[in-house]
Amino acid sequence: MWLYLAALLGFYFLRRWYRERQTVDKLTEKYVFITGCDSGFGNQLARQLDARGMRVLAACFTQKGAELLERATSERLKTTILDVTSTESIAAATEWVKGCTDKKGLWGLVNNAGILYPIGPNEWMTKADFAKVLEVNLLGPIDVTLHLLPLVRKAQGRVVNVSSIAGRFAYCGGGYSPSKFGLEAFSDTLRRDLRPFGVSVSIIEPSGFNTKINEDASGSFGNVWSKLPAEIRELYGEKYFRNISKTFFGAKWEKKNLSLVTDCMEHALTACYPRSRYAVGWDAKLVYIPLSYLPASIVDYIVTYGSPKPDKALY
Repeated sequence: MWLYLAALLGFYFLRRWYRERQTVDKLTEKYVFITGCDSGFGNQLARQLDARGMRVLAACFTQKGAELLERATSERLKTTILDVTSTESIAAATEWVKGCTDKKGLWGLVNNAGILYPIGPNEWMTKADFAKVLEVNLLGPIDVTLHLLPLVRKAQGRVVNVSSIAGRFAYCGGGYSPSKFGLEAFSDTLRRDLRPFGVSVSIIEPSGFNTKINEDASGSFGNVWSKLPAEIRELYGEKYFRNISKTFFGAKWEKKNLSLVTDCMEHALTACYPRSRYAVGWDAKLVYIPLSYLPASIVDYIVTYGSPKPDKALY
């Protein structure tokens, strides 16, 4: 019996390995629109796809980011300026994409633009702090997708949403995890909606170790602390603040290999049989995802074990 089971599993993984290596034909004729190309994942993916000969339409937040990307790539790559929190900006970018793609439609839409901050204990946040992150990470991708969906459907293409392992397992307060949980839900329902039209939807889930901390982030976290009411700062204490700062902005958060993420994004765009989800990194597969299935009481104990406690903590 065990031999048959092993053979069945072996056949399953061999079949999966074979299917995932089948690529789409005529990739050099495919247009891909990527948001958030100033730096990070979006910037590297744009370069990666351009090197492969694809028609990259890169949306940057700043003119400087667009100019630097153009200098580093071929003439095939085109750039535009996009603010995903502005419907007017998205509408303008949509018209630009229509002009670039002509009658071919849009093969790939990559919703990559996103922000992490502000994060920290929820009590330290304001409604505006939450709204800032949700506008970029959740409502922005939804708005971009709704505008460009007719072009993607026309090409029977792909939508790739860059979520996070924090969309399955919340490990910090603030708007980041809520935005990623929401993006996962949007992606799941969108995938079912678009399946009858031949459009696939994939979710990329980098872990925290695939996320580079901005140099100014630690300073902005200090600003959050300095603006708190005196009674809140006294309740948590200066030592707690310093320890939390190390947790969120320590060296262990520095990115090791961007290609771990961009290779998954490229596969979702170029494979004949893309996955619905790409959990990136062994830490995501072996730590965070298993944790997300454990009972809450066990997860709470594991996550908070050895963590710093506020000065006025009761337990």
